[in-house]
Amino acid sequence: MSSKFFAIVAGAGPGTGRACALRFAKAYPVVLLTRNPESYQDTVAEINKSGGKAIGISADASDVKSVNSAFETIAKELPGLKLAAAIYNVGAGFKRKPFLELDVEDFDTSVGGNSRGLFNFAQKAIPLLLEAVPESEHPPTLLITGATASIRGSALFSTMAASMFARRALGQSLAREFGPKGIHVAHAIIDGVIDIPRTSGYVVNGGVEDSKLRADAIAESYWNLHTQHRSAFTQEVDMRPYVEKF
Repeated sequence: MSSKFFAIVAGAGPGTGRACALRFAKAYPVVLLTRNPESYQDTVAEINKSGGKAIGISADASDVKSVNSAFETIAKELPGLKLAAAIYNVGAGFKRKPFLELDVEDFDTSVGGNSRGLFNFAQKAIPLLLEAVPESEHPPTLLITGATASIRGSALFSTMAASMFARRALGQSLAREFGPKGIHVAHAIIDGVIDIPRTSGYVVNGGVEDSKLRADAIAESYWNLHTQHRSAFTQEVDMRPYVEKF
């Protein structure tokens, strides 16, 4: 495990976030950011027990003061370490609801976590990634979790689609601005149901084997994005079960 670099996972609860923390902990100390300590405590304990290093910090990505405070804590907890990878996996404001039954608070909640949160997170992470460019074995990386709603505004998903479209667009702008400076910015469209305890009762794609995305498989793809050579950056990737219609 590297003693010079670390990784951050924002939105490190069960599923993709936890799986990414476990995967990246094989190479780096990891910081897990979630709003509630209950979402990161077990993962932090598991990583530390297995010989890795992990710290958990409670933060609300939609609140700039909360994000700033989290990064101040990181600087104190991991002095001298440089940022190798930052993963934005926060999910907020998911509602399947007729448009005329929504209110502006629903919209603001979705935009707050899904797009403004990425803005807040990236403003603190990118300067640290830039500092790591000259020394990092792999290109310093900002990975952004997207969804089907990032590219398709479906009926009853108006707030989700609006905020995830914005998230994707922000990621594209960051890739074009900071890619030439050595930072790999990649957006991952997760097109399907992820196999986690909360979705255990969901029957999708006829219930066949591997009809849902495995979180550890997503995390492995994120690791592969992080280790890509700068001569062949992927800016966007989509992932779905082999039986998913698209």
